[in-house]
Amino acid sequence: MRLTRSWRWVIAGMLLGIVTHGIDPSSASADLDDVCLSCFRFLNSIFWPASPEAVEQYRKSWNPLAAGPMLNPAIDIQPKGQTVIHPYFFAETGHQRFGNTFGTGKLTDSPFHLNASFFLLPFEYGLTDSLEAIAAVSWIDWFATQQNFDSESTHNANGPGDTSFFLKHRPIVQDPDGWRPSITFFHGVSLPTSQWMGTTPIPGGFAPIGRLPSTRFGDLSLTEGIMFRKNVRPFRIMGAVYYSYATPGNTAGQNKYTSDLVNWRLIFEHVLDDSQGFGYLLEFVGLHGLAWRADGHDVNVAATAPVKGHPFSTSPTFSMIGIQPSIEYKFSNSIVFAAGVLFTPIGQNQFNAIYPNFTIYYYWGSKGRPVMMR
Repeated sequence: MRLTRSWRWVIAGMLLGIVTHGIDPSSASADLDDVCLSCFRFLNSIFWPASPEAVEQYRKSWNPLAAGPMLNPAIDIQPKGQTVIHPYFFAETGHQRFGNTFGTGKLTDSPFHLNASFFLLPFEYGLTDSLEAIAAVSWIDWFATQQNFDSESTHNANGPGDTSFFLKHRPIVQDPDGWRPSITFFHGVSLPTSQWMGTTPIPGGFAPIGRLPSTRFGDLSLTEGIMFRKNVRPFRIMGAVYYSYATPGNTAGQNKYTSDLVNWRLIFEHVLDDSQGFGYLLEFVGLHGLAWRADGHDVNVAATAPVKGHPFSTSPTFSMIGIQPSIEYKFSNSIVFAAGVLFTPIGQNQFNAIYPNFTIYYYWGSKGRPVMMR
């Protein structure tokens, strides 16, 4: 699918916004361009900050350093100037599919049997104590066969995946002494760098479920979301809902309109040892292809399109719900580790698979200061 010129300008504007928001007027020269200053003030009025008193109160409360959820971006914000690199490895293996009825039964042999590996590398930076910018690059490797294995029905490919840029904005910080949770907004764009670099799309149309909200492989997608987090010692409870819209594409002169997507997460974390950052999590995941598009166009692309002769469902809608048990451990105040396995026992018109995954985080404090919790 090709990007129209208008959408290229939209992306350029979003990236300019991320860069512009990082400008500090106090350190700018006296002759700073009035337009840039106006842009900064405009963005600052949109991304209103949490009160410094609320942030400071939260940082003094119980919130031990640990890996946290594997299948959702962190709800809290990196403190201003703090950087973290999160290398993730997500795998997928399966050979069954769900039928046209939503539920746990009616599994049949899938038209394709798939094994995939997905490497995701996000870079996160705290612009302020209420705003964080993230860039994430990826790499995919997959191997698929049809039901009756033979050399003519075997396909594999690898190459760069899609690239994501997003902002996290936390205007509300939880009250440690009350029931008010932290509320964070998610604003993201996924660029089809896999398509630009010539990577063959994965059968089914989705990379393995991972850290970020799932979008279709090779689509230019815009995602908005809202997340929450509440700490109740020794537990941390988190959740999120995301809505993704893919811009219209064009194949062989025909406009293609894929359905919008909804991702959701519900996560329960139990920290067993504060000093070691040791604990376990239960992560519930949902991915749903809708029957409509936000722009009003009729959906004319199957939710899980075939690739290289691997047919699947012709329905524009699908659903998948999974659960992942995870463990976490802190090696030092800068390095933490987590691993888990996602199972998808409930679905409709979608591939049924198992998703092993793990990660190691590395944090850099701000200007030589120790790593701070958010």
